[in-house]
Amino acid sequence: MAIKSLSIRIEQELLDKLHVVADYEGRSANSQILVLIRRCVEQYEASHGEIRLGK
Repeated sequence: MAIKSLSIRIEQELLDKLHVVADYEGRSANSQILVLIRRCVEQYEASHGEIRLGK
């Protein structure tokens, strides 16, 4: 699977808080964001069914 980059704009205070949470969980901020995105997709699919991508 190809790895892609995603750039986001985020307020400094929120970024600082994200780093605190990530450190507590033993993850980098990037890994913490991936965990949150995966959780979001899993919750969506649990409610709406599997997301099928047309390729």
